[in-house]
Amino acid sequence: MFSGIVEAMGQVVRLEKEKDNLHITLSCPFSEELSIDQSIAHNGVCLTVVKKEKEYYTVTAIQETLQKSNLGQLKTGSLVNLERSMRLNDRLDGHLVQGHVDQTALCTSVVPAEGSWVYTFQYDASRGNITVEKGSVTVNGVSLTVVNSQKDSFQVAIIPYTHEHTNFHTIEKGTLVNLEFDIIGKYVARLLEK
Repeated sequence: MFSGIVEAMGQVVRLEKEKDNLHITLSCPFSEELSIDQSIAHNGVCLTVVKKEKEYYTVTAIQETLQKSNLGQLKTGSLVNLERSMRLNDRLDGHLVQGHVDQTALCTSVVPAEGSWVYTFQYDASRGNITVEKGSVTVNGVSLTVVNSQKDSFQVAIIPYTHEHTNFHTIEKGTLVNLEFDIIGKYVARLLEK
């Protein structure tokens, strides 16, 4: 379980395909603190540390993960938002995030707004996912508040701190991002289907 508060950005140092799997090796400020079997959200995708080197660690993404997320588009040098799993005795500064990406979305615009930025994302609404005005959504692992919620799109406002300390500064029109919709909203939507 995560909170959607990005702890650091990691940088991809190596990518290795093995059958349908992709082994992703990264460096980050807390690499040396990690241990095998630890869960870390990578652009919002919960992955397990499977190998440790001095300043690097490796995780493995399976085919389903690569199909439902933007991790298959990573290149050597790509920046990835990272968050270690929550401790039960910590504050919940974001919202409850499972690290289970629901789908991707396309950034359709980035508009500067007098010291912040407004990002618009469009997604395939036929998958049954929804946003609600002032509800929560996770974009590339970042817990955000939805504004201008539409049937297949929404906007988020990004403050300078988030812009600088996450990979939002690399997102532009045409960038594919990972979305995890609010878990409570997903259960309510499922109940309303019946």
